[in-house]
Amino acid sequence: MYSKRKKKFKVTTNSKHKLPVAENLLNQEFKTDKPNTVWVADISYVYTDEGWLYLATIKDLFNKEIVGWATADHIKAELCEKALQNAVKRHRPPRGLIHHSDRGVQYCSKKYQDLLKRYGMIAV
Repeated sequence: MYSKRKKKFKVTTNSKHKLPVAENLLNQEFKTDKPNTVWVADISYVYTDEGWLYLATIKDLFNKEIVGWATADHIKAELCEKALQNAVKRHRPPRGLIHHSDRGVQYCSKKYQDLLKRYGMIAV
């Protein structure tokens, strides 16, 4: 006999927005031959006794290392901004780094796009 478990699922991507969306130049080619050339960003979540905890991560595709992260009880753009700032502070990537995300509203926000420009990153 097995119990029925209700899956806890939380939507973290809102792609139905009117913000400018970067072109997907990677086309599912998630490999690179040197570090700090392509970073990918995403949001995940964990249900805790206190509610949902959101985790924004930045991963280097070269070695799959999580180079930056941030947690919060919300999925606002500030969460993603903190993860990006953490990654840049820790790894000081060169200008021209490719930044790939799911192009959700957090990553397309003006403030996030301004951060990418300030760091010399190319949004794809």
